[in-house]
Amino acid sequence: MKVVITGVGAVSGFGWGVEELWCGLESGATSIRVPSVFDVEGQRTTLAAEVGPPDADAQAGIDSLRNLSRADVFAVIAAREALVRAGLDCGGSRTGVFCGGSTAGMAECEDFVGRIVGVRPGKPMLKLLASQQLNGPGDAVARDIGACGPVIGFSSACASGAMALGAALEAVRSGEVDVALAGGADSLCLLTYSGFNALRSVDPGPCQPFRKDRQGLSLGEGAGMLVLESLDQAMARGAEPLAELAGYGASCDAHHMTAPHPDGDGALAAMRAALEDAGLEARDVGVVNAHGTGTSHNDQSESCALRRLLGDRSCEVPLTAPKGALGHVLGAAGALEAVASVLALERGKVFPTAGSVPADPDLGIDLVLENPRRLPKASQTWISTNFAFGGANAALVIRSLV
Repeated sequence: MKVVITGVGAVSGFGWGVEELWCGLESGATSIRVPSVFDVEGQRTTLAAEVGPPDADAQAGIDSLRNLSRADVFAVIAAREALVRAGLDCGGSRTGVFCGGSTAGMAECEDFVGRIVGVRPGKPMLKLLASQQLNGPGDAVARDIGACGPVIGFSSACASGAMALGAALEAVRSGEVDVALAGGADSLCLLTYSGFNALRSVDPGPCQPFRKDRQGLSLGEGAGMLVLESLDQAMARGAEPLAELAGYGASCDAHHMTAPHPDGDGALAAMRAALEDAGLEARDVGVVNAHGTGTSHNDQSESCALRRLLGDRSCEVPLTAPKGALGHVLGAAGALEAVASVLALERGKVFPTAGSVPADPDLGIDLVLENPRRLPKASQTWISTNFAFGGANAALVIRSLV
């Protein structure tokens, strides 16, 4: 069964919507800047890709969402946009929600505790804790659209969003659901921000994935949601598929709590599994949408895995790393980056990696920089990767239907 993507929605540091996301990525700019959601004084870095205030249209939709966390709101707004693009207006008993994340209502919990101990103004209110559980964003989406099928939350660190998409793919293939709304949402919070600073894994400036002078990652926030259904169903109801979600693979390094396997063993296994699931081979990969955090260890490990996968083609296959523009959206990264892949396929372009510093020549990759690159017909298959703390790895194969 071919499973297709008929709708996409996004919230990112570039704004509220997929067009804002695409315009930002295509421009080669970065949304990484000084955040306003909490005080960054005393931190190693003072930057993050924060979602800015919504425009009037987005605000009208947000006003109806009360007592929800910031991550919940991101998920619901992205889900609504994806459904509109898919030509659907609600859920039902045959609609499932699969949502990845890592922070949920942590920022609101920090606010609650801060009010209790007197370091933040205001009276502590229980509604701040309503979305503390990690399943909050997915549950909020299900309530908003009336989805009565399976609603499942995924929290495997930075691989969560991609894993949610993989589970949704299997649910549609097996006939468990007719429609799957899948993706992820995360919001900035002081706990994760301070944690990554304490680990000294952040770049004082905007992150520089796959550059020789890379110093670490930059955090971000947002959401990406995708509507999945069978090709037959989409065509029967007159929908226009945007792309095919052709394959999914996952693995674990079983190597170290925070460091990836230096030779990229787990990353390679996940990519090979995704290609096998799609019925494809490494020679079919036309573009790589890389995890590319900008840390020394990750970029070295990932590029090693890609060289092992692609062989001599590793320096010829275009590679882009959206975290230079979007920051690392943690549990939502795989979902938001999958949306970016779909938009790129739809528009026939590979968006550049933000920044103009040349790629590290030791990595053996073809990093797309400065300007979008026209996508040739032979490059209609993307592999999108996400690798997480604990060694959790996930890869998606996304293809054009043209």
